[in-house]
Amino acid sequence: MSVIFVAIAIVFVSLYGLLCYYVGLRGRQSLLRAAGRASVAVYWTGFWFVALSSVLALIVGKLLPPFFHDVLAWIGAYWEAVLIYVPLILASIDLIRAADRRLHFLPTRISQGKQSALYAGAGAFVIIASILVYGTWNALHPRVTHYDVTIQKPAGALKNLRILMAADLHLGTIVGQNRLDQMVSTMNGLNPDLILLPGDILDDDSGRIFAEPGVGDGFQRLHAKFGVYAVPGNHEYISGRNEEAAKLLTASGVAVLTDRYVKIADSFYVAGRDDLSTRQSGGRPRPPLATVLQGVDRALPVILLDHQPSNLGEALAAGVDLQVSGHTHRGQLFPFQYLTRRIYEVDWGYLKKGPMNVVVTCGYGTWGPPIRIGNHPEIVVIDVQFVP
Repeated sequence: MSVIFVAIAIVFVSLYGLLCYYVGLRGRQSLLRAAGRASVAVYWTGFWFVALSSVLALIVGKLLPPFFHDVLAWIGAYWEAVLIYVPLILASIDLIRAADRRLHFLPTRISQGKQSALYAGAGAFVIIASILVYGTWNALHPRVTHYDVTIQKPAGALKNLRILMAADLHLGTIVGQNRLDQMVSTMNGLNPDLILLPGDILDDDSGRIFAEPGVGDGFQRLHAKFGVYAVPGNHEYISGRNEEAAKLLTASGVAVLTDRYVKIADSFYVAGRDDLSTRQSGGRPRPPLATVLQGVDRALPVILLDHQPSNLGEALAAGVDLQVSGHTHRGQLFPFQYLTRRIYEVDWGYLKKGPMNVVVTCGYGTWGPPIRIGNHPEIVVIDVQFVP
């Protein structure tokens, strides 16, 4: 374990602890004003149990019955959202109160009365509760996003191709079997010619997802004329179960394209790249895309799955006609989409880069907090027209 890793871990834990303490302290101030004799010891015990529930699930979760592990995981997942939004809400309330001291636009009983801290706490609670409720509802109601794409190449006898794409399912403790069943039902109803799953499909710290027969059965129910294809994402490697994930998908009829390609119906190619994180996870560095595509007839369309929409110029130079990616979640939680926009050339939607088409999905599932704010989960439909 490197010194740099230890230093980063110490800084992260310290910042996390301080942020939790700040949120807890502000909550105690409001609660004690409301309850008067509320037990400080009981309050802080309950608070730190919630704040550390994710850590408890990670450290001792495997020693507990599945139900208790899942309870800890769910509490911890929602706490992550609370920890993002509560400081922003409290900072906003403090700015409003500071402005009121100069402009005097708030009622006196709210700004200066004995119950002012209670009003501030109640306001923060209502706002965060609304965010969690809406974000949960939004995450559970995926949309179908549609793109029309033209590829200036012939594809044998094919004139059109309907591609369905879903990435970042993160199937596991939080995103379960029912979400997979919903996705399969929606996809099959859209009459796909080709289904693409560009990474972060399975993601479970307990590993139980790999033993549940319903997951494999769900993927087996996917029907597309030219098949279902997938590539690994960074979370398959983070979980340390990338090989298990590939075996499960393969056994379920999903072809996992790890730095290889297939020619379909003598009309077009589908290629898949290993994820960028393979090297950081102790695997081999992925070969250049030009090496992966050796032997491909560039006169036919080339469709590429690459989990992370990074270094699009390499795909352009290699003669890729359509790249599909995920990974970004479009930030998943507002305002992180402003960060992903700065990191990626395209973090969501469609990009025309020279003759190459790029479609990036914000994902179907969630990672961490089971909520989405500022974006919608989606299944992507790409209707491709081949023009000789």
